[in-house]
Amino acid sequence: MTLVNTKKMLSDALKNGYAIPAFNVCNMESAQAVAEVAGEMNVPIIISVSEGAGKYAGYDYIHAIVETASKHYKNKIALHLDHGKSFEACKDAINAGFTSVMFDGSALPYEENVKVTKKVVEYAHARNVTVEAELGKIIGTEDMIHSDTESFTDPEEAKDFVTRTGVDSLAISIGTAHGVNKSISTPVIQYKVIENVHKAISKVPLVAHGSSTVPAKWVETIIKFGGEIKKSQGISEKDIKKMSKTAICKINMDTDLRLAHTAGVREALATHPEYFDQRDYNKAGKKNVKEQIAHAIELVEGK
Repeated sequence: MTLVNTKKMLSDALKNGYAIPAFNVCNMESAQAVAEVAGEMNVPIIISVSEGAGKYAGYDYIHAIVETASKHYKNKIALHLDHGKSFEACKDAINAGFTSVMFDGSALPYEENVKVTKKVVEYAHARNVTVEAELGKIIGTEDMIHSDTESFTDPEEAKDFVTRTGVDSLAISIGTAHGVNKSISTPVIQYKVIENVHKAISKVPLVAHGSSTVPAKWVETIIKFGGEIKKSQGISEKDIKKMSKTAICKINMDTDLRLAHTAGVREALATHPEYFDQRDYNKAGKKNVKEQIAHAIELVEGK
């Protein structure tokens, strides 16, 4: 199957009360892992690439890998730019064949966010590409994203924003957090914010960023084999299951895949000092990533 955009994928999720996981990838192994697990489980999936990962691996390279993977399975796969910080970044991803992009203007003044988002929407929609935007501030650090403060999304502002920009989905601030430590404190999900924003823009699918659970077993393995993660904090699995039953239609996970892969690589190199072929230790990392993805899909499905 060829790659699809997220329009029908997320509208079906909104209509039927479920969510779709979006997994960030940055290399061949992680992209293959997502495609293989989702294909074997026959579930729709969103493969995301951050702007930083795009610069690292190349948008065209990632697109070629994901497009090739999509031909092996019957499930729907969308390729999405995560947290594009400019119109140019979104344009580059679209021109490389991405089927969905996120313009993140949440750090901009409101009117500037509206202006640039609308420009991205016009360019993307003319090419059958869907657009996600963000309102509110999500605390934490991940890749090129950083915020020391948190501000929840205002429902009336959300209504004005989607009306003026025509975005296909909206990432909202609800108490989740980016990164491995979630700013150290235990995240408290604001379900009332989800409810109120949904009432204001009931036809627009909502997105939860910063939803990695930061599994202790991967963190412990990394530390055991020489890594340093001084503090870690994730979103509870209970909250992932609960969020997926709300108007949240897309749940983003990045950190968990990085942790899983690094844990596998560190353990493989520590227990097999003879390894020098990257295929050997990357295979161990990919195995962990596939395990993590399968578990995350089950969580989002409420299992």
